[in-house]
Amino acid sequence: MGLWSILAWLIIGGIAGWLASMVMKTNSSQGTLQDIAVGIVGAFVGGFLVDFFNIGTGTGTTITGFNLPSLITAFFGAVVLLAVVKLIRRAV
Repeated sequence: MGLWSILAWLIIGGIAGWLASMVMKTNSSQGTLQDIAVGIVGAFVGGFLVDFFNIGTGTGTTITGFNLPSLITAFFGAVVLLAVVKLIRRAV
């Protein structure tokens, strides 16, 4: 993995995590590093869900690299991740 790939992960993760924290109203309790972490983990969650539910296959879009489908997938996964964390915190 090269420097540009790592930089792309950080940028996509930061944007997706920040947008998800705005949607889930956790932005005031999260910092930049937590936004990036949520976005990167959200990308894995979103990628798993896209593959599991067979969403977007056959449309010609690939979910790799620095592109809009990757950002949308990471954002979707980050929202799901933050929703699960909120449910767990509420239950405890």
